[in-house]
Amino acid sequence: MARTETAGSKPGSGTRNGRKSSLDGLDREQLHALLSQMLLGRRFEEKTAEAYAIGKIGGFCHLYIGQEAVAVGTVAALRPDDYMITAYREHVQALVKGMAPRSVMAELYGRATGSSHGKGGSMHIYSAEHNFLGGWGIVGGQIPIAAGVGFAMRYRNEDRVCVCFMGEAAVNQGAFHESLNMAALWKLPVIFVVENNGYGMGTAWERAASLIDIAAKADSYGMPSAVLDGMDVLKVRAGIAEAVARARSEGTPTLIEAQCYRFMGHSMSDPVSGVYRSKEDVEAQKARDPIRRFIDELEEAGLLTDEELHAIDEKVHAVVNDAAEFADQSADPGEEMVRQHVYSEMNAYGRLFFDHEAIRGTGGEG
Repeated sequence: MARTETAGSKPGSGTRNGRKSSLDGLDREQLHALLSQMLLGRRFEEKTAEAYAIGKIGGFCHLYIGQEAVAVGTVAALRPDDYMITAYREHVQALVKGMAPRSVMAELYGRATGSSHGKGGSMHIYSAEHNFLGGWGIVGGQIPIAAGVGFAMRYRNEDRVCVCFMGEAAVNQGAFHESLNMAALWKLPVIFVVENNGYGMGTAWERAASLIDIAAKADSYGMPSAVLDGMDVLKVRAGIAEAVARARSEGTPTLIEAQCYRFMGHSMSDPVSGVYRSKEDVEAQKARDPIRRFIDELEEAGLLTDEELHAIDEKVHAVVNDAAEFADQSADPGEEMVRQHVYSEMNAYGRLFFDHEAIRGTGGEG
């Protein structure tokens, strides 16, 4: 099947006084919007790290710092009615899909105003309104769900796609292979995006996979694939756009390997360096920072000034600080919320017969 090794940016169309008026088909406003989203993701995660360090956020917490170009570039190629499902490193993906920073931050704080009313926390952000089907805590657990969403869209003859994000470690799960086989067999409009940041927790990908070329695994299912530079937002956008167009017109799924790097540890309890990777390795990768690269590209093309960059970053800081303040002042979920949103119906004579609240609600003895 067709495979693209890399997806590059197209030259800017038109110049003005020797400077580009657009880049990769996007005008100044659109390019600034991409930069704003990446900066929002970075600043949000930095604030999250702060809150976690002082105990305002508990539980597991996995930061997306360094991988912003993958989420932003992907969503730039989608429509609002398209679906997205992902793993547990999902804060930025939720924001880019349109969820309010206040709602996401409040969920991290475990507050009632959070997207899942404080019941999901860091690993389970969800919004039906934004077709964001959640972060999933089980490695690879979201992949069969994505195939199911693809089947539903095909069954209904809907002109939509579903993007399924995962880390490279999920590729070794049986659910990955079963889902890709079904997606190819039934022609489901699903784009499987593997964010290959080089490490499954603390294990280097080369030590865990007999075939380290992830995109090559698509050949087993007769599925198109592509390898993208996950540190370049425009290359991600271009590669995902090709896959989306194919999914909409043919119902054909695609396997994407987005090669990226996380600048933080696997989770907040994991050291950045010194155990399974050296400080020198991490610093070398930071030279490829997707945000810095994009800023440099825009400045070189004459599409971003220092004043504009400062204004964008200042606005983002204000949004993130507002989200943190909102979360901090929000109430914890009350005891009455424990049984809410667990089942779609409260049936005292069915599966909830022994539930105290259901029995009490029908006049039975508690």
